[in-house]
Amino acid sequence: MIASTVHVRVARPSRDLAAAERFYVDGLGLNVLWRTTERVPGKHDLVMVGPSDAGWHFELTHDPEHPLEPTPTVDDLFVLYLGKPADEEVVDRLVEAGGTRVPAHNPYWDEHGVTIADPDGYRLVLCSRTWT
Repeated sequence: MIASTVHVRVARPSRDLAAAERFYVDGLGLNVLWRTTERVPGKHDLVMVGPSDAGWHFELTHDPEHPLEPTPTVDDLFVLYLGKPADEEVVDRLVEAGGTRVPAHNPYWDEHGVTIADPDGYRLVLCSRTWT
């Protein structure tokens, strides 16, 4: 059995790490937990973002030598259960930081939240419900 204290990392390719960082840090309010500071041949460039005290983070990667094109689908969701309606100021910040407000593929998410595509097309849902 996997313990509830296990740290989770979600890794995603990005076309533009600076744009992804703007969206998740300036828009959503996550922290930069670590980043590459110089180009190293044969290694990926990356930035890790998340809450400083959380048990999860995103690792956003870019391989300049062999770039991958992100291929998100309409059901590749990162859902935050806020327990209240999304703050419109946060939604506006996410859009100003390069996101695009989009209708959800599953109408459940439009009924209970707001969906914003990040600069690479991956979808963030700010859900008004709680997980439990």
